[in-house]
Amino acid sequence: MTTEELTPRAPTARIGWQLIKNQRLRYGINAMLWMSIWVMPVIPALLTRAFFDRIDPASTNPVGFTVPTLIALMLGYGFARLGVMVTGMWTDVHFMFRTGTQLRRNMLARVFEMPGAQAVERSAGEAISRFREDVDEVEESLSWTVDLMGLTVFSAVAMAVMLSIDTRVTLFVFAPTVGVVYIAAQARKRIRRYREAARIATGQITEALGETFGAVQSIKVAGAEAPMIEHFRGLNDVRRSAMVRDRVLTAMLESAFWNTVNIGTGLILIVGARNMASGEFTVGDFAVFTYFLTFVSDAVFVLGLFIARFQQAGISFGRMIALLRGAPPLTLAAGHELYLTGEVFDPAESLPAVEPLDELRVEGLSFTYPDSTAGIADVDLVVPGGSFTVVTGKVGSGKTTLLRAILGLVDAHEGTIRWNGEAVDDPAGFFVPPRSAYTPQVPRLFSMSLRDNLLMGRPELEERLDSAIRSAVMGPDLEEMPEGLDTMVGPLGVRLSGGQVQRSAAARMFVRDPEVLVFDDLSSALDVETERILWDRLFAERAGVTSLVVSHRRPALQRADQIVVMEGGRVAATGTLEELLETSEEFRALWKGEVG
Repeated sequence: MTTEELTPRAPTARIGWQLIKNQRLRYGINAMLWMSIWVMPVIPALLTRAFFDRIDPASTNPVGFTVPTLIALMLGYGFARLGVMVTGMWTDVHFMFRTGTQLRRNMLARVFEMPGAQAVERSAGEAISRFREDVDEVEESLSWTVDLMGLTVFSAVAMAVMLSIDTRVTLFVFAPTVGVVYIAAQARKRIRRYREAARIATGQITEALGETFGAVQSIKVAGAEAPMIEHFRGLNDVRRSAMVRDRVLTAMLESAFWNTVNIGTGLILIVGARNMASGEFTVGDFAVFTYFLTFVSDAVFVLGLFIARFQQAGISFGRMIALLRGAPPLTLAAGHELYLTGEVFDPAESLPAVEPLDELRVEGLSFTYPDSTAGIADVDLVVPGGSFTVVTGKVGSGKTTLLRAILGLVDAHEGTIRWNGEAVDDPAGFFVPPRSAYTPQVPRLFSMSLRDNLLMGRPELEERLDSAIRSAVMGPDLEEMPEGLDTMVGPLGVRLSGGQVQRSAAARMFVRDPEVLVFDDLSSALDVETERILWDRLFAERAGVTSLVVSHRRPALQRADQIVVMEGGRVAATGTLEELLETSEEFRALWKGEVG
């Protein structure tokens, strides 16, 4: 598959224009400042021309100011341009920062909008690359548009001044622009191909590093250090090759831009010197053209690089659009409040009002994973309020998928979910605390204190911590931690056991005091006694809460008000433990396997 097929084509100009419109005032001020920065060099050019015409005996239009006057004027110009440049850099940095933040905010919002188990299609390294390198590329490209505007105004003013002096020499000055545009246009496809390959290779390296650091123990136990290093070396060779091609192409374009300008500069000097010898040029005229040479060179260079950057920005936009997973491309540039100033947003203010659960009903729920036959089909399920419902079945029977489909973590193809008889149109947005809380098979803890992992930005829940920790049977573990709740845990902190991670995740659920607790094989890493205590405390301290639990363990099955047996993605049987032992051959096999 080619990089052209991997990345959708992006409406670069439309998305860029929308990003500019989001900050039209700041961008307008920035454009005016940088146009001024580009045009201001015309002032010393005219002063220089006037000065040399004054000292040229052959001049017919001498200007009457002295050398000290010229120095004073030049110093005034220098300080003025410096002030405008500092202000322009300040506004440009603010524009770029807000642009990048808006892009990252919109991509992250889209990731959160997608079903949780389907949010990121590609690897984490690829996603990080799009949030980092691709956003930076777009920031730079949009920032260069103000330089292009300044270049246009400068070129118009400079051309008017030089045409008034000598038309032929002026054409020599601006002729390289045609060459630059031609070179950039010819390199367009190759720029896209090399930049995309470099981005993909960088994402693969980032992903490999993350996986390696997260699996050091497994690598050492398997004695796979050398193969992993060799694998990483291979990825690095691919990335080096892709980056070298990209950088060499950029350097070649830059060289072509500068050399094209240098050829034009040589022609200008030859023609200009000949015109001076013939008396068609004054010393002041020659000084103006010589002065403009540097700025014209910069202008042509900026034009060439902008064309190249515009192509590279198209690649970056395409990669970011792919992360939106089907949302309209302009979603990427949608304007939203960034909360960069003022009070920090309080997440508690957005919590939904909770209606006590009388019944959770699932009707005809179906989902199949892309490019697979695995999933669930036509599932009907009733979870009474306050019940302890256990979903069980063999590996691959659809237990986890059923929970994910109910909670909106995957986008069910068919079916209806009802809360107290009312259809839930957006399960992903509906089944959140305080309506429900969920612990997956493999919970995640972040690199921060255990307290912050439990509260997750909800400091008002601090008073519930002690109760949640007790319910999760975390008390003895907490006593052994060096700094208690303030102990750093997660990838960069204290390494907790699998059971401790699961019980920490359970405490994170309990502290939110939801109507429905959803556990996906919570007790799989717990010993029998700890699991017994956990369920005892759940029933004793959280009586009346509704629990939907995936488990094959005997303590959970014995406590269940109802058991749902899954087989081949469908509900094979439903009933109490005693009923299923009498009526369900599938459940009897599971039960005997568990007891054995």
